[in-house]
Amino acid sequence: MIIRKVFTLTILICSCFISATQAQKLKNFLENTDTPFTWLGVDFTQARLLGDAAASDINRHFAGINDVIRNEPKKYDVKGAFHRSSVEFDLSETNQRNADINVDKMKSENEADYSRLKPEDITKLVKGYKFGDKKGIGVLFVMEGMSKTEKEAAMYVTVVDMSSRNVLMTERMTGKAQGFGFRNYWAYTVHKVLEHIDYKKLKEKYADAKDPVEEVPVAPKKETKTAIAKEEKAKKAPKKKG
Repeated sequence: MIIRKVFTLTILICSCFISATQAQKLKNFLENTDTPFTWLGVDFTQARLLGDAAASDINRHFAGINDVIRNEPKKYDVKGAFHRSSVEFDLSETNQRNADINVDKMKSENEADYSRLKPEDITKLVKGYKFGDKKGIGVLFVMEGMSKTEKEAAMYVTVVDMSSRNVLMTERMTGKAQGFGFRNYWAYTVHKVLEHIDYKKLKEKYADAKDPVEEVPVAPKKETKTAIAKEEKAKKAPKKKG
């Protein structure tokens, strides 16, 4: 009896420890710089291009921007921004999404479009991603607005739990544009955001972070045998003659 109680208590303690660990994935990621992560690239599917109505044939530049970030690690220091010594790149899903963008719908002259997104929009976007068998932490930048007038871009720096497709953190940041050509001009904004990420502040802000709670779908109520029997009885009962 005593052994059984000790065993049950041990299981209970372990379960609580596992639950606490799972509920603090973001905190663990930020505090443990040995934790690996996957760079998912820059998603332009929600972006609005302001003040550049003449822009054309720009779909091909989205993949080019993601390639520049991967191929020029000294300038686009993804590892350094998140205090890691290494990072895995997987741009396949993001590039596929970017390739299907309708550029005409992306263009806008409405200044309000520069800050049109909310964190819940990012959550909805990430839920639509297909990570396959990939697990662990992914980092995605979701471009919101690219203002040629302000020479600046706004984007959401987003940390994702790929196994559940949960957004663990999303922070809106801006970066100044610079350079020649569409690709280099807007890629530079990502460089500036990576450069200005304050890792210490993020750790402090999310020190007590908890994972989003998954909504469990409620199963439809089943009809009881009694209810079904009453319904059948009502059908079979002879009608009274008036």
